[in-house]
Amino acid sequence: MSDLWPALALVLVVEGLVVALVPHRLRQLMEVLDALGPERLRTYGLGVASLGAVLYWVLR
Repeated sequence: MSDLWPALALVLVVEGLVVALVPHRLRQLMEVLDALGPERLRTYGLGVASLGAVLYWVLR
């Protein structure tokens, strides 16, 4: 549990850098995501979350 806050802070750093460095590409990505259906987005989100959980478990 002690890793949670530093991990969340790192997420904020990465997201902030993406917005600051490539805002036009982020806007394009949002348009692509908007075109996908909710079921496809849900599947993608669960896949990314699962990958993150596995990576955390392996690296821990």
